[in-house]
Amino acid sequence: MKITKIDQLRALYNRPSERAVKKQLASLDHHCIHYVSKSPFLVLSTVDTKGKIDASPRGGKPGFVQVIDQQQLIIPDSKGNNRLDSLANIVETGQVGLLFLIPGVNETLRINGSAYVTTEAELLARFPNEKNPPKTCIVVSVEEAFLHCAKALMRSKLWASETQIERTEMPTMGQMLKDQLGSDKAPETQEEMVRRYQSDL
Repeated sequence: MKITKIDQLRALYNRPSERAVKKQLASLDHHCIHYVSKSPFLVLSTVDTKGKIDASPRGGKPGFVQVIDQQQLIIPDSKGNNRLDSLANIVETGQVGLLFLIPGVNETLRINGSAYVTTEAELLARFPNEKNPPKTCIVVSVEEAFLHCAKALMRSKLWASETQIERTEMPTMGQMLKDQLGSDKAPETQEEMVRRYQSDL
């Protein structure tokens, strides 16, 4: 049965616990701020005016996302592939969802809110990077923030060494793109790709 109504969906599940409901905050408390300061990775979700959703990984040194205060944080737009999917969506709709992770920690941090893209010099100066300084940054106004329980990462054993596969079990990025694009050119090796990326971080 395809579920088309919320009451049909809700009938299949128990009610959420009081704690699960009340843990949602309207601003960042000291635990959320501490989590962001330790996080080197997040997933940035955005949506365009047609409802098309995009999720993009963002990474840096722990604390690369800076908290301005309990209501605002800044994400530098590090050098990437120039598709600008996330930035364009933010310009169009100004809505974002963030999922922060810390290696070794099974709990995650979810933040939802509004956002805008800026070239304000004072904000860009917060992210000194002589090689590839960000051209823009994303200012997020927090509307919802809450810690997400550890179950998903416990089930996946995401941080456990025994669940990590050898890179050779997957084709190289070069080979996958060659197949997808139907290219006749010899694919870039994994080692060549890693060297190219490392020289351009």
